[in-house]
Amino acid sequence: MTALERRFTAARTLATAAGALAMRMRPVPGSGTISMKGAQDWLTEADGAVERFLSEQLATAFPEDGFQGEEGGRAREGRLRWVVDPIDGTSNYAHGGARFCVSLALVEERTPLLGVLVAPALGEEFAARAGRGATLNQQPIRAAATDDLATAIVEVGWNMRRTDADFLGLVGRVRAAGAAPRIGGSGAMGMADVAAGRLDAYVELHIHVWDCAAAIVICQEAGATVSPFMEGDGPIAGGPILAAAPGVAAAMTAIGGF
Repeated sequence: MTALERRFTAARTLATAAGALAMRMRPVPGSGTISMKGAQDWLTEADGAVERFLSEQLATAFPEDGFQGEEGGRAREGRLRWVVDPIDGTSNYAHGGARFCVSLALVEERTPLLGVLVAPALGEEFAARAGRGATLNQQPIRAAATDDLATAIVEVGWNMRRTDADFLGLVGRVRAAGAAPRIGGSGAMGMADVAAGRLDAYVELHIHVWDCAAAIVICQEAGATVSPFMEGDGPIAGGPILAAAPGVAAAMTAIGGF
């Protein structure tokens, strides 16, 4: 087994265990275990616990690897770096919804090598290694063959880091092109749905690396077109992202303006 294969096997095992931990710690809305990092920026006790679990387990298994989490930042440096969002879709999670996931990626410099997303409430595992294809619950997946935005479903990611005018302008351009817009509350899950052909595109004006690193390699390995987020400031400060079925990628790039 190669070094990357060992890490891929470990990532799948640990992401599944982290998802189970998140389910055990799932808060009851109004229980007092939910707080806010900012406006509509949700935080639960489980976010920190899941991130600590993954950090500790990965440090034991691969002490030479770096680690970067949403809550704790870059805790360790290494040629290979694990990038973790302990719970992507925290607002859904905190409100009792099912659309959330544990996101775990391994990155070398600016290149995601593998990605695993586990959505425990949905019973789904998305996984991919560079050059080896992408799977949903161990079955191969491919991006949709859609080639016309007039028949497309497009998820538009929302956050407080861009103005209402920016967001509504993007939604308006998506709708003007004939596509049906959606908002699902999890960038990682939105991109994974593009990989599985459930959505034709996912676009967001600003996303962080921990939200999308795993989903990038999953989308790429499923044949989706992904914008060059990992170039420039994306891995450092975040930035815009597009994941799209190849047949609508050019049109969506024009709509997104990047």
